[in-house]
Amino acid sequence: MKHHPAIERFLDASWAERGLSNNSLQSYRHDLLRLHERLGKRGKTLAAANREDLLAVLAAEVQQGKSSRTVSRYLSTYRQYYRWLLREGVIDSDPVALIESPKIGRGLPKALTEQQIETLLTAPDTGTLLGLRDRAMLELMYATGLRVSELVNLELANLNLNQGVIRVLGKGQKERLVPIGEEAHDSLKLYLSAARAGLLKGAQTESVFVTSRKSSMTRQAFWYMLRRYAAVCGIRQKLSPHMLRHSFATHLLNHGADLRVVQLLLGHNDLSTTQIYTHIAREGLKRLHEIHHPRG
Repeated sequence: MKHHPAIERFLDASWAERGLSNNSLQSYRHDLLRLHERLGKRGKTLAAANREDLLAVLAAEVQQGKSSRTVSRYLSTYRQYYRWLLREGVIDSDPVALIESPKIGRGLPKALTEQQIETLLTAPDTGTLLGLRDRAMLELMYATGLRVSELVNLELANLNLNQGVIRVLGKGQKERLVPIGEEAHDSLKLYLSAARAGLLKGAQTESVFVTSRKSSMTRQAFWYMLRRYAAVCGIRQKLSPHMLRHSFATHLLNHGADLRVVQLLLGHNDLSTTQIYTHIAREGLKRLHEIHHPRG
């Protein structure tokens, strides 16, 4: 990956001030290096760019087919970077200050039905080491609503099976304790006792979930595994790890969970982020009413 000293200093400052995750920092780096490259074609540097330069770059991104959501993300990255340059005294005025973000319709997160979840969780062949691992990962993700990065980064020290909870390090390096439930607890315990050592074949690692190559499970590997089981189960939606998180939150609300409890379990800082799930639950209730009420 290309290296730009000012961008790296900004990323270091962002990590120190806000405790951003590696994924967020990589996203910032990608967006700013992309901007640096496009400004270079206009004969400008990042520090010398003005409002018109940035608008031209954003317009070119739209012309190349980038969605409003992607362009909005680029602009958000630019805002953070130029505010930092202003604080550092590198620039005298913020060229992003008067640029408005594109309007974005907030789509509802997609969730699987409870029957689809049940089919997915029972898809792995628990007669194999990999099947035991996969079943434990799927059960744990649905039982806890973890982000995929939180799932694959779990270490043995994060588990407290006696109390049935796990300690999760989420966004901004914030910790939370999440209960795992009986089914996930049993699957995880079975994987740890009957499969993990067999997969490692003598190798040592603190990672909970490992591969047959004696290494830690990755986000990409879990994504691939999830898609494979979805195909086996006949789930036609474009399934992603985040959809299991959405399903966790939606099903909790459907069964009467308090919104603030769901907020804590998901690790959301702001309740408004969690509130979008109430719309899904409401739509589900409407469908049930239409199906079962005599005047639905």
